[in-house]
Amino acid sequence: MNTAVRHFMPATARRLIPNRWDLIAFPLILGFLLMATTGIRETWAPLAALQTAPITLDPGNLPEYALRTTLRMLAAMVAALVFTLIYGTLAAKSRRAGLLLVPILDILQSVPVLGYISFTVTFFLALFPGRVLGAEFAAIFAIFTSQAWNMTFSFYQSLRTVPRDLEEVSINLRLSPWQKFWKLEVPFSMPGMIWNMMMSMSGGWFFVVASEAITVGDKTVTLPGVGSYLAMAIQHKDLAAVGWVILTMTVVIIVYDQFLFRPMVAWADKFRLEDTMSQAAPESWVLNLIQRTRAIQQLLKPLGKLTRAIAHARLNFSLPKGIHSDDHTPVSRGIDLVWWIAVVLLAGFCAVKLFNFIHGEVGLSEVLRVLGLGLITLARVSALILLASLIWVPLGVHIGLRPRLAEKIQPLAQFLAAFPANLLFPVFVVFIVHFKLNPDIWLSPLIVLGTQWYILFNVIAGASAFPNDFREAAANFRIRGWQWWRKVMLPGIFPYYVTGAITASGGAWNASIVSEFVSWGDDKLAAHGLGAYIAQTTAAGDYPKILLGICVMSLFVVLFNRLLWRPMYAMAENKLRLN
Repeated sequence: MNTAVRHFMPATARRLIPNRWDLIAFPLILGFLLMATTGIRETWAPLAALQTAPITLDPGNLPEYALRTTLRMLAAMVAALVFTLIYGTLAAKSRRAGLLLVPILDILQSVPVLGYISFTVTFFLALFPGRVLGAEFAAIFAIFTSQAWNMTFSFYQSLRTVPRDLEEVSINLRLSPWQKFWKLEVPFSMPGMIWNMMMSMSGGWFFVVASEAITVGDKTVTLPGVGSYLAMAIQHKDLAAVGWVILTMTVVIIVYDQFLFRPMVAWADKFRLEDTMSQAAPESWVLNLIQRTRAIQQLLKPLGKLTRAIAHARLNFSLPKGIHSDDHTPVSRGIDLVWWIAVVLLAGFCAVKLFNFIHGEVGLSEVLRVLGLGLITLARVSALILLASLIWVPLGVHIGLRPRLAEKIQPLAQFLAAFPANLLFPVFVVFIVHFKLNPDIWLSPLIVLGTQWYILFNVIAGASAFPNDFREAAANFRIRGWQWWRKVMLPGIFPYYVTGAITASGGAWNASIVSEFVSWGDDKLAAHGLGAYIAQTTAAGDYPKILLGICVMSLFVVLFNRLLWRPMYAMAENKLRLN
């Protein structure tokens, strides 16, 4: 009698045998790695290669251009995330450093993206002479400046509003600062952080055109990408090419949503602060696919063990006492005095240098005129932020409280936020010229077209992170109507709203430069305001007046944040924390 011989297979080896989900996931992962490798290899080419293969309006080149742009935006996002974790932590945990870092952040978000390019492109090109990599770094840095400030404000807000009872639990568990950071603070910030990453990625599309067509003196370096393709299409007034750009952007945004952001949103749902389970948790077919694989899960285990070991390490790091101390001893007060003197001297030195440079080129009357233009733009920005808040706060809460609806709205919101608002500028110009309308009024909506989404995305993030047990308690006590908004929801989303409003306000000031002075062909329209002043002086190459306009804009942004948004932040920290 023949008996079947069963070969013994170790459990470890059996777990490495791919299942049917591995057979689906492996080709996707290998395809992404292959495309990334192809795009990265092009960055090592000589700079002269950009001249031998110029940008064309052939739609067949758009897949390659989209790949190059996507890799630049991902690289900028990684850099922005690292910057956020370091800068936001230092600003939130150090009282003395925050006095300096938070105003600097206010100024950084008020400086136009084109202003960064003019100062950094020469540095990056010199860092990698004769290579495309230098121009790539310049473009990545420009996109980074459109992403980092929003993410940093979100993370800063999260660190400042960690519930006090969780702080006490971390103390009772004797977590080291390093463990507390990775086990409490970063997870608590994840829901809001991911929504702001989506907004930052979407906002980066607005500046892709400027970042991929880099001018150094009389020489222009044009990188292959969707932005440079769009710039050429607008230059040639090729509506068919613009349509191909819109189609390509739609595909890229869907890919981003399905393969990156939706899995991250579904993964971050476990960090929601609540005692009861959400009735409709967000889902992602990509995340479900990876979780069902066998071989890929085994291959990822070493990485998971490494990250857990890093997070569990009892690293007892702390900030230098010179910049961080909450004590009220005579020594601490003395350090406070020295720190304040150093900050004031630094600010005074910079102010004197700027004053001497500007005063030598422009008179007092010009300064007063620019201040008046700043007040006009201030009124315009304030009115538009208020109007956007009245529209998007209720809609954002409605979407955020319904995960299923948020999954459906998320791609549409990302597309609308990513859609370059400057594509609509010609429509406004033709409309205003045809009906002989007032540019001061009808150019104003252009300022908020691209920045209103910061409010929507942050409110959605706040509503999504709102504890489900709080909602059930409100329902049990029959709190409805305006009382529900005033007592329950508005206090719950208030820190998130403030973060979105600050970023939207700073972005609106930035957008005023391209919104208050627009053109299409020979038709040029200018509204009275600081943005139009900077745009016109930039076109004329009048650097003292450009610097004057940027300084006045930074002054208004900082004062606006100090007098309005920071007190609202303090109220969110002290009275509206989830406990």
